[in-house]
Amino acid sequence: MIQKQTLQFKKATINELDIIWLIIQGAIERRKKDGSNQWQDGYPNLSVLEKDITNGNGFVLVDADEIVGYCAILINDEPEYERIVGEWITNSDFVVYHRVAIAEEHLGKGYAKTMMRFIEEFAIQNGISSIKVDTNFDNLAMLKLLTDFGYVYCGEVYFRGSARKAFEKVVNKA
Repeated sequence: MIQKQTLQFKKATINELDIIWLIIQGAIERRKKDGSNQWQDGYPNLSVLEKDITNGNGFVLVDADEIVGYCAILINDEPEYERIVGEWITNSDFVVYHRVAIAEEHLGKGYAKTMMRFIEEFAIQNGISSIKVDTNFDNLAMLKLLTDFGYVYCGEVYFRGSARKAFEKVVNKA
């Protein structure tokens, strides 16, 4: 069980890029082993992660000084969401997150759920009630997580020529 007092969710630094890249590479390999097409086209790559971090959008989940997870969080910054085939719940400001990954040796410990709670806290702290996300149709772990956290399926968005399921959750502002 994760003890909250040892956890920190913070902006990633460029010095953490090598560790983050190892976590992402592990997630890319897991997607492949699971038979998923997600992340099998050279994306995400090291330059994408470096851009996340230098733009202040990369975040790490740290437990007792060890980086156990990574994601990118942006505000109102996903142009593909404007072309949803379907309909969003809200049309106001939103938080979007991408590239969610937990280190291989920490899978099954609840870190992904913890990261989802931190993302919700991030939205609330920024006065935003809408959280939007997308994932591949075959990413069963992420689809379950989204269902468990009360995300609503809103339709499809397209990235690099592939359809992805789009979800939104409305959280209460602080």
